[in-house]
Amino acid sequence: MKRTLLKRTFACFLAIQVALSASACGAGFSGDESNRKEKEQEPDVSRFLVAVEDEPDTVDFQCTSIHYTVAQNVFNRLVEMENDAGGNMEILPSLAESWDVSEDGKSYTFHLRNNVTFSNGENLTSSDVLYTFERLLTHPDSCNSDIVDIIEGAESLKNGETDHLTGFEILNDHDFRITLAQPFEAFLACLSMPGASILDQETTTEAGDRFGTDPEWTVGTGSFILWKWIPQEGMLLKANPACWQGAPKCDGLDLRFANDAREIRRMFENGEIDVLDLDEVGNAAEYFLHGDRYQERLFHVPRIGITYIAMNETIAPLNRKAVRMAMQMALNRRQLLTAVYGDRGLVENGIFPHGLYGFNPELPEIPYDPENARRLLEEAGYPNGCKLTVSVNSASTQWELSVLRLAAAMWEKIGIHANIEVIDEKDFMDRRKKGKLTCYTAQWMADFNDPDNFIFTFFGNEHNTTYRSLCYPDHRVMNRIQIARGIADPKDRIREYQDLERTIVQEDAAWIPLYSRERYYVTSERLGGIQASWNGSVKNKYREMTITDKKE
Repeated sequence: MKRTLLKRTFACFLAIQVALSASACGAGFSGDESNRKEKEQEPDVSRFLVAVEDEPDTVDFQCTSIHYTVAQNVFNRLVEMENDAGGNMEILPSLAESWDVSEDGKSYTFHLRNNVTFSNGENLTSSDVLYTFERLLTHPDSCNSDIVDIIEGAESLKNGETDHLTGFEILNDHDFRITLAQPFEAFLACLSMPGASILDQETTTEAGDRFGTDPEWTVGTGSFILWKWIPQEGMLLKANPACWQGAPKCDGLDLRFANDAREIRRMFENGEIDVLDLDEVGNAAEYFLHGDRYQERLFHVPRIGITYIAMNETIAPLNRKAVRMAMQMALNRRQLLTAVYGDRGLVENGIFPHGLYGFNPELPEIPYDPENARRLLEEAGYPNGCKLTVSVNSASTQWELSVLRLAAAMWEKIGIHANIEVIDEKDFMDRRKKGKLTCYTAQWMADFNDPDNFIFTFFGNEHNTTYRSLCYPDHRVMNRIQIARGIADPKDRIREYQDLERTIVQEDAAWIPLYSRERYYVTSERLGGIQASWNGSVKNKYREMTITDKKE
């Protein structure tokens, strides 16, 4: 049995009372001395790796689809996805050291590592995994339930028909069996997503709403411990010396909340940031990319993700297919990529970007044809053009806003008058989740290397498509996507996904693909060992990076 947090808190309370009593009795241990000793035990923040983050409202990875840095560094998953020596994707053991899959592809028996502890000292057990998955399915604000909704009984648990996930069988403290409702080739890959990070059952249950907002209650098994969260300033994560993977190579992470491009550039040039994603500095990226000063500190990796424009099919004029096709054809996407990103990327024509397993190089190109776009607009009943509101998340980069302004200028030429509104991030997300945004642009980075992470996320069911404010109406396509998940033969599954992609983008014009981009970082002089994961992000590789004192 695990000790409860209440017991730990009470013991801590007694210890504090004893210490205070000793001090009051003149034991020679003053309060100032106590504070001094406590500070001496704190890590040296000056040796923390410093990076920039958007300020999250929560780091509860089950309830966010954008703020994953804490999930990637404070928590672990059952498995991880990485590149092998040949550049191919492979599933690697993490909290689960091994697993067995039945011949029919429906049953997975997992074996947890022994002696893995959360940072509060509690042991990891099968019960924690069960709790994690059940919470993922039942939390009222969960937005990542599709990671595990393929498990047998998931739908009944979500609907309140039962209080237990029937497809999850605990065999003992370190072994459990998961039975799927149907075979799903990408199931293990799904379990590598940040949203599938494993929770400490007792602490998280007792934490309630404090989990994901209060460092004391946000406890994981990962390389770092969420130590401090100062609103409007940043977060401090200190190294977890007892991590089952071994201690990280840096003493901690200093994540500064900032989204103003000029301020971020100033901070980096003043030596206040160690890892700078050039997406964060807008047009100033050209200075870092082409100037002599930083050439030896540039780090370049491919990015598996796509920038797209979403259109809400329940809101006029986007409820007309001809209008959506006109919007596609009016955009010179190569020009957008060149003008804003210096042509550092690839134009995309579908949902699955270059580099993703299942990418279709044979997908027809969406033509740039403004004359035909005008004709389509007239046929849709808008000979004098139409108006459209396009929303931008206030946390978006300057580059994203620049792209949208250029796109609006191209639409203007065919008679679509786009009004760009910048919305506070919280309001933006609330409206998007409810299917209330008319049109917006965003980018989607692959969470796992499978087309399911794209097509099911956006078009897999009515909830998913509403959650993204696409409000795609074709339930026949949604049903085909769900059936495709269970196709056992990998080639047949990919073939069906690619056919569905063609239907959604080319035939229904339900999505405007723009481009995928290469990713560039620049580092400080004191940072060493920078590397990226398979999808181009460095954030889940912080544990491998080092900070060296310039004097050393």
